[in-house]
Amino acid sequence: MQFTSVFYAIAALAAVVVAVPTADRDTSTGITSSIVSEAEMAHWLATTDAELTFIGDRPAFNPLDKRSAQSSTVTYCTKRVGPVCGGSCTVYSGSATCLETPDTMCLSATKDIGYCDAAGCQGNCDALSLCGSPLGGGWCFAPMTQSIVVSDF
Repeated sequence: MQFTSVFYAIAALAAVVVAVPTADRDTSTGITSSIVSEAEMAHWLATTDAELTFIGDRPAFNPLDKRSAQSSTVTYCTKRVGPVCGGSCTVYSGSATCLETPDTMCLSATKDIGYCDAAGCQGNCDALSLCGSPLGGGWCFAPMTQSIVVSDF
């Protein structure tokens, strides 16, 4: 009886370990298409040579602050050169909204967002976590993007 209980407990723990979600990885290139952490976004913003425009307040990434579950940081840029995004980039940090983003070539975010091929967050929309053309470092090549859906979820 005790052996059976211990066996089931170990089997249940093994199932939990195996069921942990991981970032999608393109095994042919090693590129990960996932959402970036706040630290990764802060590093990119601090080290890029892109021209940055901020919508609202500049994001303040403090690891000691409590994270808001309802706040996302989204960066979208007008140029792609190889695997790098740049040119003029806009950074939005805030809660749920629809961003008008004409001329967007690539984007990245700290939470999953939707990007759409029509203004007003209409038309065909995809999730950043399901990016069809990942560039690495959490960036997604999305040249037809006209608007971005930022959600509280």
